[in-house]
Amino acid sequence: MRQNLTEDVGQDSHPSAFCPRAMPPRKKRRPSTGEDMSAKKSRQDSVFRKHDTPQIREEETFSSKRCLEWFYEYAGCDDVVGPEGMEKFCEDIGVEPENVVMLVLAWKLDAQSMGYFTLQEWLRGMGSLQCDSTERLRNSLDYLRSVLNDGTSFKLIYRYAFDFAREKDQRSLDLNTAKCMLGLLLGKTWPLFPVFNQFLEQSKYKVINKDQWCNVLEFSRTINLDLSNYDEDGAWPVLLDEFVEWYKERQMS
Repeated sequence: MRQNLTEDVGQDSHPSAFCPRAMPPRKKRRPSTGEDMSAKKSRQDSVFRKHDTPQIREEETFSSKRCLEWFYEYAGCDDVVGPEGMEKFCEDIGVEPENVVMLVLAWKLDAQSMGYFTLQEWLRGMGSLQCDSTERLRNSLDYLRSVLNDGTSFKLIYRYAFDFAREKDQRSLDLNTAKCMLGLLLGKTWPLFPVFNQFLEQSKYKVINKDQWCNVLEFSRTINLDLSNYDEDGAWPVLLDEFVEWYKERQMS
């Protein structure tokens, strides 16, 4: 290595470039004291940089140990974050429990029960997000919100929400919970949601099944606001047939 450096200096040195008199053609110029010190300092800086780099990367890299310690801040002695721990967790990250971003986070963790995060769900989900601290998750909140803007991801989250919110011994979602979840997911994007919500409140329905749930999303995406393209002979569930009939009667009265 040193030999290569010496050869480079010899090749780059030209008599007229450094000195007014011609120098013997084969005599190599020795670096001045200043140049020598500069080269030495450059080599030292390079060595220090090599040692500094792994430390910086280590701080930026996700740590399973930190993630585990972070989990037990909210789980206490249990292997699950329950309602009390969840309340503190939401407070620490600056998000209300009913904020839709918490639903997106639950989806990322593939949490199975509303209001609970198990240790396995936490480690798997936070690992995929590369979050091992409150600060890192706060910095990821905008990303989690942006996921809702992707049509495919939104549909997956919408479908996930049904199973996430229902009682595990029930196949359907009770009406009050369904209305809350629909408001969370469609309330700001579907102009007809307030009217649909009124329809549900006065209807005979006590629960919403998964087929009805999924069709409400399809209805909100494909049917015009005046319902002019709704096909009563289509494969829509009776719930939506009744909503369209109820809505048109209201418009006529």
